[in-house]
Amino acid sequence: MSDVLVVVNCGSSSVKLDVFDLAAQANPVQAKVERVGTAEATLTVLADDAPKREEALGQADHARAVGALLDAVEGHGFTVVGVGHRVVHGGEKLTASVRIDDSVLAAIEACVPLAPLHNPANLLGIRAVAERMPNVPQVAVFDTAFHATLAPAAYLYAIPQRLRTEHGMRRYGFHGTSHRYVAARACDLLARPASATKLITLHLGNGCSACAIDGGRSVDTTMGMTPLEGLVMGTRSGDLDPALVLQLARDLGIAETERLLNKESGLLGLSGQSQDMRDLLIRREAGDPDAALAVAVFVHRARKYVGALAASLGGVDAIVFTGGIGEHAAAVRAEICEGLTFLGATLDPAANAAKSTAERDVATADSRVRILVVGTDEERAIAVDTAELLGLRG
Repeated sequence: MSDVLVVVNCGSSSVKLDVFDLAAQANPVQAKVERVGTAEATLTVLADDAPKREEALGQADHARAVGALLDAVEGHGFTVVGVGHRVVHGGEKLTASVRIDDSVLAAIEACVPLAPLHNPANLLGIRAVAERMPNVPQVAVFDTAFHATLAPAAYLYAIPQRLRTEHGMRRYGFHGTSHRYVAARACDLLARPASATKLITLHLGNGCSACAIDGGRSVDTTMGMTPLEGLVMGTRSGDLDPALVLQLARDLGIAETERLLNKESGLLGLSGQSQDMRDLLIRREAGDPDAALAVAVFVHRARKYVGALAASLGGVDAIVFTGGIGEHAAAVRAEICEGLTFLGATLDPAANAAKSTAERDVATADSRVRILVVGTDEERAIAVDTAELLGLRG
């Protein structure tokens, strides 16, 4: 019977679970429940020692979803010695991964107004595990923690300071676990110490953010008080004129404005068809002007922010692509890099187009700035933090 760590990522409508075998240094089980809270909730389990399993869960809430996932783990005879949770928002108090106790739970709950779509689900996952496994220690790993090193000039909005002190209105940044992980892997690929390396990491997926990393520390990033700021995303708008938001709120109401900017904007809103970059690239190739426009706006915003983050860093040694789009959409990488030769970044078209899932450098040999493709693994990063905090080997 193997000792394992379990990593839980509890979202608003899905729950994912990964098992990490400490002795074998393996990830033998991956499971998820999708469409939580609906009559179509489904469990999927992928295990090294069994065929793929799918099961309808009916009207499963988060507690039942977590229970079904833990049942899947117990069915393989593991001994769970620790559970790590992805928590989206830690605010200004929770700035590092931490073992969960009552005071940590209260602090996460206090951040709910800053992340109303995410932190409540994270709390449901923590409490469901505690009810099921009361003697197993749990750890919270925060999306915001990596960006706790931002200087005031980078995190303050130009609004009255009382709004920050009384209401927490400032820039926090997100995707921190991903940015931290791929930055470390990039330094390994470059054979350079993190302390002497300037990186721009681009996490491009359904959610998108970019981060300027100097000496292993986040110094600037694109997401702000919430994950809505910054780059164009699958269904999120990214940057907007605040007056536009005020006009929408006057015309449509606050709830509808929030829904529209989070659920119907981004690539979906621009194209009127799809939030999936794969679909849009196929449609663009077939001559669809709306798909072409959506991709063009996405690329323009990403390229613009790379330039801005390079200025924040005072130069850059490597640009790192990760996430579903960043890792797999060679055309998008090429178009973003097309306007970055002034930085000294020159893409090798053949290396970029090559079909590969390996970590790799896709810059030309003479490119002063390296261009890397690195697969993110937030679950493994959470497992590492959990093991370290609980004093576990492996």
